[in-house]
Amino acid sequence: MKQLEVLLPGAFDHGFDYVVPETMTLAPGDIVSVPFGRGQSLGVVWGEGKAKIASEKIKPIKIHHSEFPPLSIAMREFIAWAAWYNCAPLGAVLKMVLPVADIAKTGRTTIETAIDTDHLHLAKLSDAQRKAASALEEPIGKGFSVTLLDGVTGSGKTEVYFDAVACALQRTEMKNWRNEELKKKDAPIPQFLNSSIPQFPPSQILVLLPEIALSVQWLERFEKRFGFAPVVWNSQVTPAQKRAGWQAITKGDARVVVGARSALFLPYRNLSLIVVDEEHDGSYKQEEGTIYHARDMAVARGRFEKLPVVLVSATPSLESYHNVKTGKYKEVSLPARHNHAVLPEVEMLDMRSAPTERGKFISDKLRAALAQTIASNHQAMLFLNRRGYAPLVLCRHCGHRFECAECSSWLVAHKGKPRLECHHCGYTQPVPPACPSCGAADSLHACGPGVERVLEEVHEFLPQARVAVMASDQLSGYQELKDAITGMQEGNIDLLIGTQMIAKGHHFAGLAVVGVVDADLGLGGGDLRAAEKTYQLLHQLSGRAGRESVRGRVYLQSYLPEHPVMQALLSGDREAFLQAELQARENAHMPPFSRLAAVIIEGTKEDAVIRTTKLLAANFTVTPSQPPHTPSQPSPLKGEGLSVTRHLSPVTLLGPAPAPLYRLRGKYRYRLLVKAARSINLPDFVKGWVESVKAPSSVRVKVDIDPVGFL
Repeated sequence: MKQLEVLLPGAFDHGFDYVVPETMTLAPGDIVSVPFGRGQSLGVVWGEGKAKIASEKIKPIKIHHSEFPPLSIAMREFIAWAAWYNCAPLGAVLKMVLPVADIAKTGRTTIETAIDTDHLHLAKLSDAQRKAASALEEPIGKGFSVTLLDGVTGSGKTEVYFDAVACALQRTEMKNWRNEELKKKDAPIPQFLNSSIPQFPPSQILVLLPEIALSVQWLERFEKRFGFAPVVWNSQVTPAQKRAGWQAITKGDARVVVGARSALFLPYRNLSLIVVDEEHDGSYKQEEGTIYHARDMAVARGRFEKLPVVLVSATPSLESYHNVKTGKYKEVSLPARHNHAVLPEVEMLDMRSAPTERGKFISDKLRAALAQTIASNHQAMLFLNRRGYAPLVLCRHCGHRFECAECSSWLVAHKGKPRLECHHCGYTQPVPPACPSCGAADSLHACGPGVERVLEEVHEFLPQARVAVMASDQLSGYQELKDAITGMQEGNIDLLIGTQMIAKGHHFAGLAVVGVVDADLGLGGGDLRAAEKTYQLLHQLSGRAGRESVRGRVYLQSYLPEHPVMQALLSGDREAFLQAELQARENAHMPPFSRLAAVIIEGTKEDAVIRTTKLLAANFTVTPSQPPHTPSQPSPLKGEGLSVTRHLSPVTLLGPAPAPLYRLRGKYRYRLLVKAARSINLPDFVKGWVESVKAPSSVRVKVDIDPVGFL
């Protein structure tokens, strides 16, 4: 009896052999259900079986889910490549492709898929926007390309790429260029491709957004423009909605999907365009489970699927900026705001020369600006990237500091519901009446501000103002988030206080003033991207002000006004800042001029973690005589330019060292950092090195290719 290899979603580096029943006809890519363990698992036919065991001893495939199209060759190649590149098990990547339990189950939840692509609402674009939109539309249907849409805040980037989405929606078949691709490969052209009637399913478009907060206004604008709702894929969607969405996506019925990073791995039937909005955002990096960067994986999927990818940002990542400068990516620029709006003026408030009074965190000048703005019936925003009331609570009598029992971090004070909370593991405890160390009563002191403390201060000098807070632990769900954004849009909120949730993408017509309580907050620590991230965050935040008729003004409270980031924000010279950052990275031989891989060793037993770390460090050897590494999945990589067989050049090991968060969720953590020339086949090198040491069962070794954070 015929045997087939079936790949299952899970931590498996290979598939398992199953017998094909005589009544079933299967091919690679088909979605099936098979017996596994004591139950049944969904899987994908991956290829021919290994035939190492007699057929009568192998279990048969139970169900062929023929109601769903098989995974295409391009999709299976992408899965294999993503697993190789990210040093992840093959089945772990498949788990993101098949993330829904009871996939074939039908329920009451349905997806409305009927759209009229011939009568899409036209936007009124300026000449510059029209030119940019045409440049984005031109590559559609012509194979792989990457274009960076680089426009200042308020330049109308969303409406511009909406035009590209409309163009892709109207291309219901890709017959011509697919024909040419098949001819180049000397492959037989299927009969339906020669037909004069388009036989391909309608094209599908994926738009990635880094945060759920950005989807509120985005969805409103999309439905107003296109007259239908896209399929939404993020953590707020119910399991039933996800199941219905997955079925619509894989059958080709879902024409537009907007979602978080995981939406990238869904099995689209005929994907024709990928848009990565706010491409610089760190939220695109998946830090747990299968570690990957969604922006980079979007570019890879575009290459495998032979489709255009559009990256969108007002503050491009240094990597994307460098790729434009070296000619790897195309660039479409929007250097001016829409409708003659001007960029806000930025004023630096030197907190060294004009400090606030003890226990206060908003300077006199910023207070006056907020009061005047609200009195003029305009809106204001205060930014502080710290949740809660205070980041640290200590005893004035003995100096005791409240620390999480599971993590090496301080407990954050929250005043709304009085408690101390760890923002890493979620541990909470009530605020005690006395110090647990020395027993002193009324000795506990909250140090530093969080957004709740800023709110308290605002109520003191603006008691009549309508104030709201937007932070993840202040909003119980999507509806409260939507209410806060709608309140700002409709003018029902005078002053919005928030964390990074308020910094990107929002368009509030009446917002005149933005104040940053602590502009230096992101510049500390050993993060090589600290300056870049801080500039991006504060530039994006500044861009919320003055987007229409109201002239915007931004106040940055800083103890480091001479820092290059602050000077760049003050001068508005983004190009000079990016060039200086690139030069500094090149001098240090850091990305994008080299590549990094982080190896994180963690476990519940500290001695085992340290021992494993030392063994890994001792086993790290690179010699000129080493043979070149060959990718473990060579087939999908040939000719794609994503990875080729290369000879080793110098590789450096940094560390080992305890992680900045040495204890996290009850686990001890060490870090090693590999720095390598861009010519190195880094995934194979790191995987071979890590697998040379057998870690005990209590220790987990994680690999993070191209790390973004270093905690």
